[in-house]
Amino acid sequence: MAKRKAVVSTKECVACGCCMKVCPRSAITVPKGVFAEINRDLCVGCGLCARECPASVITLEVAE
Repeated sequence: MAKRKAVVSTKECVACGCCMKVCPRSAITVPKGVFAEINRDLCVGCGLCARECPASVITLEVAE
């Protein structure tokens, strides 16, 4: 099974922080309240952030 990683559409992100609150690995930050950033080294691809995002701007993609 291929590993997945979360990816944020930064142009559409509303920086609400919902994804950051549910991430079990603390892989998500919202620096300066602009948009969410995901540390791909910490992300385990669980998908909790994508399910929690009210703007539906987080997707899971196959990691390279």
